[in-house]
Amino acid sequence: MSLAEIINEDMKSAMRERNQRKLEALRAIKAGLLLLKTGKDVSSGEIPAELEVQLIQKLVKQREESAVIYRQQGRADLAEEEEFQAGVIKAYLPQQMSEAEIRTYLVELMARLGVNDAKGMGKVMGNAAKELAGKADNRLISHLLKDLLG
Repeated sequence: MSLAEIINEDMKSAMRERNQRKLEALRAIKAGLLLLKTGKDVSSGEIPAELEVQLIQKLVKQREESAVIYRQQGRADLAEEEEFQAGVIKAYLPQQMSEAEIRTYLVELMARLGVNDAKGMGKVMGNAAKELAGKADNRLISHLLKDLLG
């Protein structure tokens, strides 16, 4: 079952449950998928999985950043709504790797690429970001990589 089909089914159940907050988050995902489907990166009509993951990550990041801004502005009610939506949308991301798993992966990648100093950080980071897309946050990868190389 594709992500679009899963979202449609979840939207139907949210409508049956009269859960407007969840429905709003699901509609945001569906709108993003429709925009992706009409984009230049999708020629066959099927959205590649990596683009779906990037979309979900982008939607979560937008909501988390909005929540921070709302909290700074003293609008806890709006911040809570954004955080709720971020939580709903996060459920559609692949299982996230633990910090220990990422660290192990980075050590293996550094050995594979022959990198053992800070000069090769860009090379390792580029490969890691591509291979761990959707499974790990790039900020965490960067932080762990700096620890390993520094």
